Amino acid sequence: MAVDSPLQSRMVSPTTSEKDVKALKFIEEMTRNPDSVQEKVLGEILSRNSNTEYLKRFDINGAVDRKTFKSKVPVVTYEDLKPEIQRISNGDRSPILSSHPITEFLTSSGTSAGERKLMPTIEEDLDRRQLLYSLLMPVMNLYVPGLDKGKGLYFLFVKSESKTSGGLPARPVLTSYYKSDHFRRRPYDPYNVYTSPNEAILCSDSSQSMYAQMLCGLLMRHEVLRLGAVFASGLLRALSFLQNNWKELARDISTGTLSSRIFDPTIKNRMSKILIKPDQELAEFLIGVCSQENWEGIITKIWPNTKYLDVIVTGAMAQYIPTLEYYSGGLPMACTMYASSESYFGINLKPMCKPSEVSYTIMPNMAYFEFLPHNHDGDGAAEASLDETSLVELADVEVGKEYELVITTYAGLYRYRVGDILRVTGFHNSAPQFKFIRRKNVLLSIESDKTDEAELQKAVENASRLFAEQGTRLIEYTSYAETKAIPGHYVIYWELLGRDQSNALPSDEVMAKCCLEMEESLNSVYRQSRVADKSIGPLEIRVVQNGTFEELMDYAISRGASINQYKVPRCVSFTPIMELLDSRVVSAHFSPSLPHWSPERRH
Repeated sequence: MAVDSPLQSRMVSPTTSEKDVKALKFIEEMTRNPDSVQEKVLGEILSRNSNTEYLKRFDINGAVDRKTFKSKVPVVTYEDLKPEIQRISNGDRSPILSSHPITEFLTSSGTSAGERKLMPTIEEDLDRRQLLYSLLMPVMNLYVPGLDKGKGLYFLFVKSESKTSGGLPARPVLTSYYKSDHFRRRPYDPYNVYTSPNEAILCSDSSQSMYAQMLCGLLMRHEVLRLGAVFASGLLRALSFLQNNWKELARDISTGTLSSRIFDPTIKNRMSKILIKPDQELAEFLIGVCSQENWEGIITKIWPNTKYLDVIVTGAMAQYIPTLEYYSGGLPMACTMYASSESYFGINLKPMCKPSEVSYTIMPNMAYFEFLPHNHDGDGAAEASLDETSLVELADVEVGKEYELVITTYAGLYRYRVGDILRVTGFHNSAPQFKFIRRKNVLLSIESDKTDEAELQKAVENASRLFAEQGTRLIEYTSYAETKAIPGHYVIYWELLGRDQSNALPSDEVMAKCCLEMEESLNSVYRQSRVADKSIGPLEIRVVQNGTFEELMDYAISRGASINQYKVPRCVSFTPIMELLDSRVVSAHFSPSLPHWSPERRH
């Protein structure tokens, strides 16, 4: 298959460093024959773990071939592995899942599927993650020259340590990485210089960490060439922090002294070497820019040399694209890699593409990958087939088709359903490239209707266009299925921001039209339930006070969620969260009429 990226053509450029050439050649090597790489990876995993309790259970008797593995070892979910994971968590050090010692558990996002899952990991997994990180900048350098001439302002955070009853650390994957020697003692690389010192990144108090990181970014504003966070929502949270704290930050810069809100001794000591003298000119500039009502283009005003934003804006994060465009003046948004707590998967070989065109090339050396076909029923709904014989190899997926990702890892996950739905968009050499579609699982259901995250996102986007012209922006949203009343109905919580400080919101008439537009955008099963079956009541939008979703995030973090991995839940049901949202409602609006539906539209 033809190469569809400029890797080969640009690798030999005189400006490409020897280090970059080596990394780009590695990508080419891995993607030329991914099937043989996959065969080798599975062989290594099965060979080293042949004496584990889990694999012995299925009588594969030391076999390392794919046919035996796939015929005897079942496809599983987290629930299937819970007993084994619980034993390891409780301190059982026998080779249950992996022959190599489990060194820690990586916790999944606190808001994914409502439960913090524990993913086993082994010491060498850090090397695999570091390998994938090492490929990112060589690819980016093909598209954006001169990144070695400045710094990156990245808002990176850790959370405090927790341990299982058996004494193993349990923490988010990025906390694990930032606290590792791979990150803390990384060698100097001119392409990976951050404005934020390690001391600020590694502070478990996210407020002190954010303040110090923002202050450093402001002091070095002319050196900043790229801004980033893990998720788009994280970068917007940083901008919100600046909106709320610019006066105090400007005072620190003006006086050359650090705010009393910073009391962590390691940060104070490090900042004493950065904030070394008053800078009245910078302070006055900051006051002049931040005191303006209109913050459109604020990123390029404060950091004028920024070339792109490095944030994830795929999947549920796509809703933040318009807001990031507003604050950045339309800067490109780079989604560089695809990873999770279970494993790191792949990279985007065209990082400067439009967010809607992002595809990730899975690196076949990271784990053993299988793909469960995801079949559509003709009306947009889809479900992965449970026929285990139908799983497809990495090299055999087909362009245009959707699959659920299934992985086998060195740390002891075997044929594990990750829950991500991916669509094949093309190939780089012989390695497939995937667009992330969504997380599996239905968000909203009253009766026979099933609304997933992608459908809800599209409905919200369509409805929010009705007030976009007047300058109002949708800041955040979530939902829940109200089933206490009969019939039940969908409730959507919206946080809106007007054009100016008066924050004038859309009229009741416009909001009612938004409710109906959302219903028109939902699938025919929903519309049939509304129109013919009368089993679902009118959709309701509840507008909440500004800052409500910040409170929601703070609440989640107070309960142990990671600030790096936090994602606003697109559906809520936890009583304290419901109470918080309902206590902040400023207006409620219902769909004024029935959406369109007719039997002929069913398939």
